[in-house]
Amino acid sequence: MNKTLSKLRNTTFAIFASEALVILIAAVLYFFTPFWDTVIPAPNILLYYLLAIIAFVVFDALFFYFAIIYLKKVREQNDLDAAVLVGGDIDDAYDFGKIGMIVIDDADTVIWTNGLFRNLHVDIIDHNIFEWQPALKDLVDAPVNKVITITFNYKDYQVKFLSEPRLFILKDTTELNELQDRFDKQSMVLGVINIDNFDDFASDTDDSAAAINVIRNIIFDYAKEFKVVLRRVKSDTYFTVCNYNSLKSMIQDGFSILKKARDAGKEEDTPLTLSIGFAHKFPEAGKLNEAASIALQSALARGGDQCVVSEFGKDLQYFGGKTTGVESTSKVKMRSRADSLINNIKTSSNIIIMGHDKMDMDALGSCLGVRAICEWCSKESKIVYNPKQVEAKTREAFNNSFNKDTASELTVSPDEALGLIKESTLLIVCDIRVPLGTMAPKLLDRASKIILIDHHRKGNRCIEDNVILDVSDPGASSASELVAEMIRFATANPRIDIPQSYATIMLSGIFLDSMYFKSKTTGMKTFEACEILKGHGADNALAAEFLKDELQEYQLINEMVSQIRFPFPGIATAMNTTDLVEKETLAKVANRIMELKGINACFVFGRTASNICGCSARSDGTVNVQLICEKLNGGGHFNASAIAFRDMSDVTKAHAQLVGVLNNYLEQARTDMHDEEGEN
Repeated sequence: MNKTLSKLRNTTFAIFASEALVILIAAVLYFFTPFWDTVIPAPNILLYYLLAIIAFVVFDALFFYFAIIYLKKVREQNDLDAAVLVGGDIDDAYDFGKIGMIVIDDADTVIWTNGLFRNLHVDIIDHNIFEWQPALKDLVDAPVNKVITITFNYKDYQVKFLSEPRLFILKDTTELNELQDRFDKQSMVLGVINIDNFDDFASDTDDSAAAINVIRNIIFDYAKEFKVVLRRVKSDTYFTVCNYNSLKSMIQDGFSILKKARDAGKEEDTPLTLSIGFAHKFPEAGKLNEAASIALQSALARGGDQCVVSEFGKDLQYFGGKTTGVESTSKVKMRSRADSLINNIKTSSNIIIMGHDKMDMDALGSCLGVRAICEWCSKESKIVYNPKQVEAKTREAFNNSFNKDTASELTVSPDEALGLIKESTLLIVCDIRVPLGTMAPKLLDRASKIILIDHHRKGNRCIEDNVILDVSDPGASSASELVAEMIRFATANPRIDIPQSYATIMLSGIFLDSMYFKSKTTGMKTFEACEILKGHGADNALAAEFLKDELQEYQLINEMVSQIRFPFPGIATAMNTTDLVEKETLAKVANRIMELKGINACFVFGRTASNICGCSARSDGTVNVQLICEKLNGGGHFNASAIAFRDMSDVTKAHAQLVGVLNNYLEQARTDMHDEEGEN
């Protein structure tokens, strides 16, 4: 049929082109030559022209008439061929295949349907198709291969639209969908359940054994309730197998096992909570097991007391996280991490150390602490440093602490660092785990060995490729605290020495991130880290001096605090819509707001670059601001998080996006602590 139409189209074009050429030649002869005067008397010329035009019209009309008859015969022959193939009644074939067809006119009115609709007793002739099924509008201007699904008469249909004949083709997929749904419900799900802080809690006392048995009974009862096969593989770890139907029920239940375990351990000095990882829809059992382990590690890296569900091809889903990360007091674990870090440094040719963009005192301090470890190992190391990507106070502290020669020996620019990367180079990333947030993201693609040292909770967009060691603890106040701990507990002989200038900046980093020990992440280990740094000569007065505000910044902070608004009860926001501000300044405004009574959480906005809007979030522990920030591609801690709205210069638009997320997720972000307060 298509070939016939193509030939007919070409013939029509040739006829019209010939007629146009004849008319053009006749017109030229008539107006520009005396030819016609010698052949035809002047009064009869127009008559002949008229006769010629009539002849053309008659010829064209006959041509179209016979062309239509010819096309009709060809179409009838095609229908006859189809009828012969299917046994004489093509409708039977459509009925067997459960294929429906709808033809509409230019006014979107149904002018014909095939037998499927008669069998279903669906009469839509002379009705507007989009009033019957509004979703079909999406197909009209869509690509030819687009398919959508609609439902009517309790059946599912995939629909495709052919624009030239204005034909909708429907295919019944109800049985297929039911089979797929049944397969999905019965598909295998693997999981791992871990009892948090088990090593810190377990002892030979009867009280500790009783508390652990309570948690174990909760796990067994929950597994029995949701038809989960449970096997203990270690004293604090359980391996689980179930189908997706059971997992779906647990998701709908909100993994209440987390709250049950949390409530059972409320009276304990060291609370026992659970971390859970599930994986499903992975093509291989091996991959499924690996994904479940990664999901559990993600839950642990975010502070525990939560469940992470990994679905093949999709982002991780997080459930729980109702408590802040509990600091680990296990010195054995920290010693193991420190020794592993040292071994990797010793077996590498050179080390590149990198913090985050807009480097603050904690990022610089942790990088200097790692540099001290590299110096003890007698390994060449450089800190990636670009003055334009460093906060003003950090840049000033660095310049005051090191002369030009020392600074040149310590640091390397991001571009120069790319040239230092070799196969045996070790890249250590401090105080950040989001790739785009690092000072030189290109280094991550070049490095074959990466170590992470971070105190933020793990989110979806994290550095994962080529990571050989992840030293993360959401219960720590700062990255400098983690590095100081590793230096203290490493089995190094002689002990690792931290230069006084390094120790002072590390102490300043702890002051900054712990808000001078007022942050909820401040714990016993925070003060121990400060003691370690003081033992290496840290000057606490100078460390505090590094963080002092300029008069102009102090005035800006007070101005922003005075303009706070409350989009929701207990939730405060503030913004600066005019000037460029440091991320550190936004954090200070947020900290200042949280000193006011009646505020559960706050979000402070400002432009940190020409095309980046920053947001600093803080909480009193009744709202998980990390959950809110993650919905906008941010992240951080339970009580302290941040967002970078890239390619956005309008602060009010960023604020509007936050309000939209709060509308949808604020209740989910409120913790059980808040619920209990509301009941009292």
